[in-house]
Amino acid sequence: MDTQTVPSSRATDTRKWSTPTPPDTPASMTPQSESLSSSPEFVHLPDRPASTGTLPSKGYYPVQPHHHHHPSSSYLLWALLQTQAASHLPNASTSAPSCTPASENSADLPSHEDFGRTSSPPESLRKLAIKGQLMASAATTPSSPTISVQASTNRQQQDNQQQKAHEKEHHDTLLPAPAVAFSHALRSLNDLDGGIGGFGFTGQHNPIAYNSPYSQSIPSTAPGSPRIPPMRQNSGCVTPRIRPHATTLNIPGMTRSRVSPDGRIPERDVAAKLVVIMVGLPARGKSYITKKIQRYLSWQQHNTKIFNVGNRRRIAAGVIHKGDQPAPTSADGHDDHDPHDAPKRAATILLKGKDAPKITLEEDEPTTLDLNEHRDDLAPKDPIDQSAKFFDPKNEIAAKLREQVAIDTLDELLNYLLHQGGSVGILDATNSNVHRRKLLVEHIQQREPKLGILFIESICHDQNLLEANMRLKLAGPDYKDKDPHQSLADFRERVKAYESAYEPLGKWEEENDLQYIQMIDVGRKVIHHRLRGFLTAGIASYLTTFNLAPRQIWITRHGQSQDNQLHKLGGDSGLTERGHYYAQALYNFITFKRKEWLIEQKNKIASSTFPPAPGDHTPPYPELYQELDDKNFCVWTSMLKRSIESAEYFDADDDYDVKQWEMLNELNAGTFEGMTYEEIAQQYPEEYQKRSKDKLHYIYPGVGGEGYLQVISRLRDMVREIERITDHVLIVGHRSVCRVLMAYFMDLTRESIADLDVPLGMLYAIEPKPYGIEFHAYKYDEAQGWFKEMPNYRPQKTTDRNN
Repeated sequence: MDTQTVPSSRATDTRKWSTPTPPDTPASMTPQSESLSSSPEFVHLPDRPASTGTLPSKGYYPVQPHHHHHPSSSYLLWALLQTQAASHLPNASTSAPSCTPASENSADLPSHEDFGRTSSPPESLRKLAIKGQLMASAATTPSSPTISVQASTNRQQQDNQQQKAHEKEHHDTLLPAPAVAFSHALRSLNDLDGGIGGFGFTGQHNPIAYNSPYSQSIPSTAPGSPRIPPMRQNSGCVTPRIRPHATTLNIPGMTRSRVSPDGRIPERDVAAKLVVIMVGLPARGKSYITKKIQRYLSWQQHNTKIFNVGNRRRIAAGVIHKGDQPAPTSADGHDDHDPHDAPKRAATILLKGKDAPKITLEEDEPTTLDLNEHRDDLAPKDPIDQSAKFFDPKNEIAAKLREQVAIDTLDELLNYLLHQGGSVGILDATNSNVHRRKLLVEHIQQREPKLGILFIESICHDQNLLEANMRLKLAGPDYKDKDPHQSLADFRERVKAYESAYEPLGKWEEENDLQYIQMIDVGRKVIHHRLRGFLTAGIASYLTTFNLAPRQIWITRHGQSQDNQLHKLGGDSGLTERGHYYAQALYNFITFKRKEWLIEQKNKIASSTFPPAPGDHTPPYPELYQELDDKNFCVWTSMLKRSIESAEYFDADDDYDVKQWEMLNELNAGTFEGMTYEEIAQQYPEEYQKRSKDKLHYIYPGVGGEGYLQVISRLRDMVREIERITDHVLIVGHRSVCRVLMAYFMDLTRESIADLDVPLGMLYAIEPKPYGIEFHAYKYDEAQGWFKEMPNYRPQKTTDRNN
C-alpha cells in the first residue's frame, strides 16, 4: 500500500505516531486511494495504523452486500485490545510516550515497546463502534445491499470534526479510554458476524447473523424409535464366513472376547494353534528343549503336551509296555519308583548308589500312548533289537515301522489339538530328512490346513557338549543295565546311521514358506525363518534364554510384617522385630550355602571320569569347567517395605547385588486392601464365595485389583531373566509371587498354583539340570536362628489362609 515516510527534516510535525499494523489484517482491508471515498461500495473506517516508521494514512474499505464480507473481527479485536492496554497506563503526563514525530536524531524515534503502548483516542473508538453497528445493521437487512453515499459522506464529515477537536485537546498526551467507548466497542464486536466464528465474546451463538430459514432445524414431534439390539450377522460378501479369524495375542487373564472369555485360545481359532515338530540327530538336546517349551507354555495357561515318537517306538518294538509309562505331573511331584526314569538313574550314579534327593522332573512322555488296533500286526510278539542296526536306513522293515509309528503319534497329537482342547502339540522325534518332514506336513494339512506348523532343529557343534549328552543317554531305557562301554559304542553307531541320511532345515522349508527355528549348541546361536503368530514369537524369545550353567535359584517370602500380625491383606507395612531376625538369619544361611556349593562343584570337576561309576559327575557339561569363583549372587526384592527390609543385610554386603523389582510386588487386593479374610467374608460374602470357588481366575474388585493370572502375566519377563542369567539369585517375594514362581520351576498343574502352601519361614533351593531340576526345602528355626533341611518335603495344598 502507499504510505508516507517521515522526512528526517520535519521535526515539528504535530501528527502523532500510530501503533504497528496487526499481523492478521486481511488483504481486503488494505487502505485504498482517496478517490474511492465517493464510491457507494466503500465506507470510511477509523484511521488505519500504518507500518512502523510511516505516517498513518486514511483508507476506505469495501463493504459487500452480505454480512460475512465486512471488516474482520480480528482487526476490531486488535483495536479493542490496544484500548484496553492504554487504560492500564499510569498518568499520561508522567509516563505516556510523546506523540510528536521523531527528530533527526535516530535515538529519539519511538521504540518497538512504545508502539505497543500507544492506542487510538476515545473518539476514534466511538467512531469505530458506531461504524460497526452501522455495518452490522446493513449486513442483517436483506433489502439494503449497500450503504448510501450520502450517509457515508455525512458520517465522514462528523467524524472528521470530532477527530480535530480531540487532537486539539489531547495533542501531547494519551489518556485512558473512557468506559463508554469500551462498552460500545465490545457491543460492536459481538454484533459483527456474531463475534469470532459466529459466536460472541460471551461464547454464545448469535442467531441474528444466520437469518436464513434453513439455518435452524425444526424439532421433530414424532415419538423416538426404539433401539434395535445388534444381531449376529456377516457384513462380508460371503455367507457363511470362510476366511479364518484373526490370530492375535491371547493371554489368559489379560485378554477376553466373546469366544474366549478366559483369554485362552478358543476352539474356533484353529489357525492360532500350533504343531511343533522337532528335528535333529540323537543326543542333540531335543527332549531337553521340548520339556522347557512345554513347561513354559503350560505355566502361561496354554494347554501344551509332548508326544514322544521314541517312546511309542519302544512300545511297538516290545521293549517297554504301556504300564511302564511314567506318571503325569501333579502337585505332589513324580513317581519315585519309575524304573525307566533316566534322570533319576543319573542322579543315583551321582550320589554313589544312594537314593536321589527329591527331584522334580518334567514329564517327557505322553500319559497315554495308544496304538490303533489295525496297527497291532506291526508290533511283534518278541522284542525287536533296538541296536544301531534298527536305525540303519537300509533296514526296510525297521524303516516302515518307524514311519508308521511317527504317523500314529502325529494323529494322536492332532486329536489333542482339534478335539481335546489343546493349544500346542510337540512332536519329539529326529525327523532327520526331507522325506519324513514332507510326509508330516502333508498329513497335517490333510486333516486341518489352517493349523500352524513350526520346525525346531537342535544342532550341536560343541564336541564336549555332545559327549556329555551321549553319556546321559547311557542311563536311558535303551541301555539300562548294560555295559557302559558297549552302550556308548552302540550309540555312536546309531548316530552315524542317522547322519548318513540327515538333511538339515533350509531349502525345502523356505521354498514352501514354512516356519522354522534352528538352535545351535543349546541356544548359543538361534536362527529364525518366517515366524508368524504370537505363540511362535513367544517360543523364539524364550529359546534365546537357555543356558546350562550350574547355579542356584533361591525363593522365599519376606520376614513377618506388621500386617501379617493383624492378618491384613496387602498394604506396605514394615517388618516386626521377628521379621528383622529372620532377615539376619537368611543372610547368614545363604552366605554359608554359597560357599558350600562352590566347594561341591570343584570336587565334582576333580572326580569326573568315564565310564560312569558311583561317585562320578554325569554328565560333565562344559559350563561346569568355567571359573566358578567369578559367579555373582543377585538378590531381588519387590518395591514394598517388608521385602526390601528382608534384604537389608545383603544390601550392606558388597558381595551381593541387590535390586528392587515392581513386578515382584504382592498381588493387589483392590478394594480389599488392608482387610482381613474374616472381614471380607462378613462384608462381602458373595465375593468371598466367588474367590473360594476359583482362586486362579478370580480378580479382586476395585482399582488395581489383580488375580493370579495377572501375576503370571507380569512375571513372564522375570522368568525369562532367571533362565537367562548364569549367576545365583535369591528372590525375596510375597505369597502369590512365590506360588507362581514355584509352579513354573516345579511344573505344577494350574489347579495347584493358587493353593500351593508357601508359609512364612520357608526357603526353597532350585538347581537347574539337563534332566530337570534338583529341589531342596528348608524351614526356619526361630529358636536357633538357622534353617533346617526338610528331606521329605512335598508341595502341598495350604490349610491356613492367613499364613
